[in-house]
Amino acid sequence: MSYLKQAQTGYPIHELIKNRWSARAFTAAPIPQRLLMQLFEAASWSFSASNTQPWRYLYAHHHDTAAFSKLFNCLAGGNQPWAKNASALVLAVAQTQTPDGKPQKWAMHDIGAANMCLMLEATANGLVGHPMAGFDHQKATTDFNLPEGYEPVVMIALGYLDTPDTLIEPFKTRELAPRTRKPLVEFVFQNEWNHAPSML
Repeated sequence: MSYLKQAQTGYPIHELIKNRWSARAFTAAPIPQRLLMQLFEAASWSFSASNTQPWRYLYAHHHDTAAFSKLFNCLAGGNQPWAKNASALVLAVAQTQTPDGKPQKWAMHDIGAANMCLMLEATANGLVGHPMAGFDHQKATTDFNLPEGYEPVVMIALGYLDTPDTLIEPFKTRELAPRTRKPLVEFVFQNEWNHAPSML
């Protein structure tokens, strides 16, 4: 990659995890169809409660103008200025109910895991991806005729990494900012929960 924000970790972790990050700058290079299917194949092999596999994906390449625009128009205004350059957009949908209407409480957990598999496969193949909660969920549900029991969860921009100079502000500054995470002491507890106010 021409530009990489590798995580600075307190403990050694796999390079693939260290190198995965949610970039915003994309080149114009298209993602080959076979490679895109490879990412979905990786997602399919995530763990899944009772093997229900409650994930569904809708996608469009940038060159598929009408289909790409349909997904793009669901994005919030804060994501559109940079996501417009992505090679592909993906809508991740969770099956939150069984066919007989019972809730699948584990669906959100499972689709999150599948999305991470997708993102790590993308990283391993020289791609970057950016999951986005900022989109119109109702519009996505309506525009894509999602049936009852299916819920749009995130949209994902995928592509090849470009330099931060291609972005307008405030996105360029965000792209250059260091990656940070909470220290383990704030969310990992041995034996009992820590209720200290600073931890909440």
